[in-house]
Amino acid sequence: MQNIPHVPVLYREVLEAFKNIDNGIIIDCTMGYGGHSSMILDANPHAKLIAIDQDQTAIDFSTARLAKYGDRVIIKKGKFSSVIKDILNEFDIKDIRGVLADIGVSSLQLDQKDRGFSYESENLDMRMDKDALLSASEVVNEYSSKELEKILLEYGELRNYKKIASQIIKNRPFNSAKELSDTLKSHMPHGKKIHPATLLMQAIRIEVNDELGELKSLLQSLEEARFPHAKIAIISFHSLEDRIVKQTFSRWAKSCICPAEAMRCLCGNDNELGKIISRKPIMAKDDELKENVRSRSAKMRVFEMDIFDE
Repeated sequence: MQNIPHVPVLYREVLEAFKNIDNGIIIDCTMGYGGHSSMILDANPHAKLIAIDQDQTAIDFSTARLAKYGDRVIIKKGKFSSVIKDILNEFDIKDIRGVLADIGVSSLQLDQKDRGFSYESENLDMRMDKDALLSASEVVNEYSSKELEKILLEYGELRNYKKIASQIIKNRPFNSAKELSDTLKSHMPHGKKIHPATLLMQAIRIEVNDELGELKSLLQSLEEARFPHAKIAIISFHSLEDRIVKQTFSRWAKSCICPAEAMRCLCGNDNELGKIISRKPIMAKDDELKENVRSRSAKMRVFEMDIFDE
């Protein structure tokens, strides 16, 4: 019997987003432990599910966990931004009824200190796919000052990014996330709710895994697919991701895409892909916040594609 390690974030809200899907396929772009996948399959007994993950450890665990659903489940390994394109070529888009993506590092990866995601880790890795070439060690110990400043500012939104970059270069090489965290702790912003090294680790992790690039590529693939009818639910954990999702959904909902300076509409005024279901981000309720610290930062936005080509 497997030891199921955690309850996925926003589990009730995810089930609400995908309720009453009586048939067709739901894609879980970020399978992890299979928590969302198993709940969706239980709640929609006639639907099938395609689950994606780039982490072999997650695939091994969830293959066993989801085995009871038989041929209702297909598991694919790879980055969701590329695998989703293969899926859209392999299956009829009319059969795709839902797409879920829980963006960012999974609890599976955070819980394993040898993966280097935790600021207490004795490793400096942070690769979601352990076969990937770029690791946190290369970023921290080999990037130039300008390269470090760029990711600290853009991905960590750290005001003193130049100071932190100079301290990294001054004190490297670093051999572990713990060493990096302890050395730079005094230079990081201090708050009551998060560890001082959180934004530093976030910036490095995003760079290692190209997380924002992956998210943008996923959204672009979904836009190009033009699903006749499908719910798209994206869960993000920091403002950079949420901003990308919010802006993309807003653009998808626009009927007229003419530039603001246009005197009259020339685009046909029929470009909307569907409607935004959640104008404000959906967040965890109080009872979940008490039980699951990770849910504190989770925000979900939902878009319903509704395209019927003549």
